[in-house]
Amino acid sequence: MAHEHGSVARREPGLSVGTIARAHGGRVRAEHVLSPEQHQVLRAIERCRTAALGGHLHKCPGCDYEQPRYNSCRNRHCPGCQSLSQLRWLEARRERILDTGYFHVVFTIPEALRALFARERRSMYGLLMEAARRSLLTMAADPKRLGALPAITLVLHTWTRELLYHPHVHAVVSAGGYDLAAQRWVSVRRNGRYLFPVRALAKLVRGVVREAFLQALDAGTLVLPPHEVEPVRRALFETRWHVYAKAPFAGAQQVFAYLGRYTHRVGISNARLMSYDGEAVTFATKDGLSCTLHAVDFLARLLRHTLPRGFHKIRHAGLVSTSHVRSGTLARAQATLGNTTASVRAVETSERASPSTWVEIMLALSGHDPLQCPHCGTPLLVLPLPTGAGPSRLDSS
Repeated sequence: MAHEHGSVARREPGLSVGTIARAHGGRVRAEHVLSPEQHQVLRAIERCRTAALGGHLHKCPGCDYEQPRYNSCRNRHCPGCQSLSQLRWLEARRERILDTGYFHVVFTIPEALRALFARERRSMYGLLMEAARRSLLTMAADPKRLGALPAITLVLHTWTRELLYHPHVHAVVSAGGYDLAAQRWVSVRRNGRYLFPVRALAKLVRGVVREAFLQALDAGTLVLPPHEVEPVRRALFETRWHVYAKAPFAGAQQVFAYLGRYTHRVGISNARLMSYDGEAVTFATKDGLSCTLHAVDFLARLLRHTLPRGFHKIRHAGLVSTSHVRSGTLARAQATLGNTTASVRAVETSERASPSTWVEIMLALSGHDPLQCPHCGTPLLVLPLPTGAGPSRLDSS
């Protein structure tokens, strides 16, 4: 069952992927072959913020208010566990933002390669990210293009808004780079409005993927089923690949906010869930549309986007790579731009002071102190709840 709708209904309050997983996780396991990683993700989502993981009872000494707060699973695929990780990650990136424009570049693959990517996820995901990195650095190093070293952050996504399988890499690229020899900043052409020709970038990416793919075939580390040989050959030699370059961000504050939205995004957020009647799940897609799936199919689609264990979906290159940060190259580029502290302060001003504890982070996210009684404002007592105590459901956010 899968239906597209022309309008989006009002969202049911409190609806979460965890609610759906707890009701239909057993059927998903019975009807689908899951990898060990997928089993782990499904179990984590089922248990997230329930009594199964234990927690604390928040009790007010000034009134009758009390509320159990169950622990989160902290799995990186869980829709309910990304906000804290995202903010902590962003805090570590503040110093690396350059006070310049940034471009958003998207690298995609031909449809004929999707089955191969799904089967060889670790190697092919890594290869696509490496191809994107190499193509951007190669183009930037060309004196006819830029002749300098840009700052690049890469993020792998594997889904569409309908949760269909679509591996692609988002790249956030500085609108210029640092000339290591001349120790100066070189801006991109056309007053900062043009990065690189996307067709040339696409050819570079295809070439890198093709070279590594052929080497793997020769070495016997990759074997294709007979029915895939011809479609894959066409995809690597004949099909035109596509790279999309969007308009640049205006500066540090905009790119910082953008990174916050993209880096820790999973296939779907709880906020996109519109309704669930015990069997059918309706969720928002794009342009005011929605999609309805049976809950089992919905969970199966979501689990298809589980990453291999230990795979790094966020990678940095150029000026923001570890080597150039440690060597001081990034700091010299920032000094050349005159923004050693300016851009960092601008972002901090726009995003409030840097939260460090979970209480400060929750305050930054929600605007209220989680350790203060919402009824009378009295500081709450925090009492431990043993694992398994209380109702096994999502009682609090």
